[in-house]
Amino acid sequence: MDIRNELFRNLRNRKPGYGLEQAFYSDPDYYRLDMETIYYRDWLFIGHDCEVAKPGNYFTVQVGDYPVVIVRDRQGQIRAFHNSCRHRGSRICAGEKGSSAKLVCPYHQWTYELDGRLLFARQMGEDFDASQFSLKTVHCESVGGYIFICLAQIAPDFTPTRTLLEPYLAPHRLTETKVAFQSSIVEKGNWKLVWENNRECYHCAGNHPELCKTFPEAPSATGIQGSKEDPEMVSHWDKCEAAGLPSVFRIAEDGQYRATRVPLINNAESYTLSGKRAVGRQLSDDVNARSIGSLLLYHYPTTWNHILGDHAISFRVLPLGPNETQVTTKWLVHKDAVEGVDYDLEELTHVWLETNDQDRRIVEENAFGIRSPAYEPGPYSVEHEGGVLQFLEWYSNAMETRLSGDTKLSRVA
Repeated sequence: MDIRNELFRNLRNRKPGYGLEQAFYSDPDYYRLDMETIYYRDWLFIGHDCEVAKPGNYFTVQVGDYPVVIVRDRQGQIRAFHNSCRHRGSRICAGEKGSSAKLVCPYHQWTYELDGRLLFARQMGEDFDASQFSLKTVHCESVGGYIFICLAQIAPDFTPTRTLLEPYLAPHRLTETKVAFQSSIVEKGNWKLVWENNRECYHCAGNHPELCKTFPEAPSATGIQGSKEDPEMVSHWDKCEAAGLPSVFRIAEDGQYRATRVPLINNAESYTLSGKRAVGRQLSDDVNARSIGSLLLYHYPTTWNHILGDHAISFRVLPLGPNETQVTTKWLVHKDAVEGVDYDLEELTHVWLETNDQDRRIVEENAFGIRSPAYEPGPYSVEHEGGVLQFLEWYSNAMETRLSGDTKLSRVA
């Protein structure tokens, strides 16, 4: 039996309410199918508009086998290209980020305009047609300060994603922010374990003492389980909606992305040990209401987010291998906020730096145990782990549909 049929069969045979078989979390062939079927074909959150604030600003990212560069061109448009020279394939931008008037390959100095056009290729002969050797484009969209890319030749329609997310993001004006701090860690576990851990707070009380001072552990907090029947949640939605902040839980038809606004506990304003604001200046000049809690935004397979009144935190999930996942966290503040005046960096980042490291240890211990020959999938808590079940439902449906051929897979660019 080939690996595609084996994976398909195992998804179909999964016991309802239980986890996945061991191979889903460790097998290199299953990992390769995850990348080909999901990461190389879906829209992926990759960074923020404010990271390429001016023409010539760029940053790079590696998605599986694909190096990509994101750049703002001279007309102000954000573009994404395969970070591979059209001459002999050398990587053009090796740094994590930078600024350049042109994109120049360091190998033979082939020079590209910021819109990808090849401008200069030395001594290539009279018949050489530079117009045929522009950088290969990667689909790129921006919504509410969030940049998404898609590696497929034919990308899924981004309009439904924009339609759902934009109203929630717009008041926060994240295009007018800056990255105050960035952290990347490698968790030695499969990307699905990273997501399963994120999708429940069943583990929070025993593992996240800092986060639990402000973030609600109730399953209704993320919207999947009973949020519309939770009177505190509904009251919070009503209050925020009255202040012009879309808040009611909404989810895409296929479950891939969703947004909702949740109250923090103990009248907290922000993710700090005291619950007080981490940043003196509001994140957005358009949001003056206090006690707005956190806007939670999720988009599988790459991002979850917390957007508060004083700052925002984005998380990006990129697999590095079957047993390694990079999690990048960025703290955004108003572009005019001044470190040491409007915020203290340690206070701003402490809770989530601690929480991320705690989650890293959890995922790694989970992965270690799953690799045991004695492992077999166990049942999820119906009361607390509905979010995990929803993630696995999305993953299973996406994989089954695409592997079965019901939806033709677009070829990767």
